[in-house]
Amino acid sequence: MAEIILKFDSVEEADEARTALDGYKWKMAVWDLDQYLRNELKYNEKLPAHEDKVYEHVRDKIREILNDYNLNME
Repeated sequence: MAEIILKFDSVEEADEARTALDGYKWKMAVWDLDQYLRNELKYNEKLPAHEDKVYEHVRDKIREILNDYNLNME
């Protein structure tokens, strides 16, 4: 099994350490947002027609941004 060590040398680097450690939480938050939009599109029969286009656009934009950073949710 591979081992990865993250080393932060000072209190000033605390934000960078927290960002490194919270990466999985960020991924799950984006996943939850995407799934919320997906479920609204798929199951919310009261969703106005113009809003479904916006939800689709936001889902596409999430994927575009993730792709730009060479990331994916799957």
